[in-house]
Amino acid sequence: MKNINPILKEVLERINPSKEEIEFIENKLNKFLENLNSRIKKLKLDLQVFVGGSFAKNTLIKKGKYDIDIFLRFNESGDLSVLTKKILKGIKGVEEVHGSRDYFRVNISDNLFFEIVPVKKVANPRESDNITDLSYSHVNYVRKKIKSQKILDEIKIAKAFCHAHGCYGAESYVRGFSGYGLELLIYYYGSFEKFLKAIVKIKDKEVIDLEKLHKNKSFVLMDLNSAKLQAPIVLIDPTFKNRNVLAALSVETFRNFQKVCERFLKNPSVKLFEIQKLDLEKIKRDAEKKRYEFILLYAKTNKQEGDIAGSKLLKFYNFLTRELEEFFEIKKRGFGYDDAQNAQYFFVLKNRKEIILEGPSVKDKKNVERFKKGKKTFVKKGKIYSKKKINFSAREFIALWKNSNKKLMKDMSILSLRF
Repeated sequence: MKNINPILKEVLERINPSKEEIEFIENKLNKFLENLNSRIKKLKLDLQVFVGGSFAKNTLIKKGKYDIDIFLRFNESGDLSVLTKKILKGIKGVEEVHGSRDYFRVNISDNLFFEIVPVKKVANPRESDNITDLSYSHVNYVRKKIKSQKILDEIKIAKAFCHAHGCYGAESYVRGFSGYGLELLIYYYGSFEKFLKAIVKIKDKEVIDLEKLHKNKSFVLMDLNSAKLQAPIVLIDPTFKNRNVLAALSVETFRNFQKVCERFLKNPSVKLFEIQKLDLEKIKRDAEKKRYEFILLYAKTNKQEGDIAGSKLLKFYNFLTRELEEFFEIKKRGFGYDDAQNAQYFFVLKNRKEIILEGPSVKDKKNVERFKKGKKTFVKKGKIYSKKKINFSAREFIALWKNSNKKLMKDMSILSLRF
């Protein structure tokens, strides 16, 4: 294997925000916090303001647009979102974002916005109503444990690598590694390279308990509910023993990530830290050479941009995939979300030519007669079947499907689907 260090050094130089960018963020942040604290004081509210996320933990990587998390940690009871809205009243560029608890986005400039997140002050994690209520503990844990600049740099490299391969984020349309999850994993393994080497070796469920909050792996599997154990890695939150930090990580995302890790370890390259855009024209040409059908679709939802819109568009993509699979063999497919209200789907399909439809038991005379109407049928193991020719293209199928499923699309929050 090539010496990995020069490659990682070059990557770090590329992904570190410039001194000017950091100074710009700090300047805008300090002014905003001063105004925010002044408003809180006037309203005589009992709460603590703290900055969270990658910026607070010194693991921020270079982006086209920076989002800084500001948490309002309330001692107050009541609707925290309503109280936050009251505090922010009159500030320009405030947008309410709906979620399990509504929060607020403040546009500061073209490449900077602040997310104002109300959270409940909890003495015990069990008292939390929302995952964001644990953010204060997460920030403090990382800042206390990770003081080495080397480890902080390794975390940044890991985040950039995951981002390049579409597996950075716990959102339901990504189902990847959260920022906090990557921070803990790099701290646990000690470096980006060791992290990759450990990832490729995982065959079964991996259990990581940094603070030994459980007696052993068996106790972890017994103590956590089944929903938190579906992920290929169970990473116990060191601030809350009953939470898997990587519960959102899907098996599909993880297996794809393992392949990328293997590629990098076999042939390390800076290029593997760059977002690889799919060459749809090439995919189309390759499909046509093999006499497969290439379909590119644009879908739009009316749901709020971000996790809600992304998850709706992904759900519809998976639903449409299942509908197509009945008549076509799917050779390739892909989903791309633009972080707003739109998504692209592509499919490379091979016509099945013929499918077999399963009917009722031959003993069910009434339904057998209904099934036989207009069909050539045959009996196998006590059931009646028929063959159906697939004499239509995927494009024709989607066009007809769309026209006859307008209500279903509306129920799934899909405004439009077009070629």
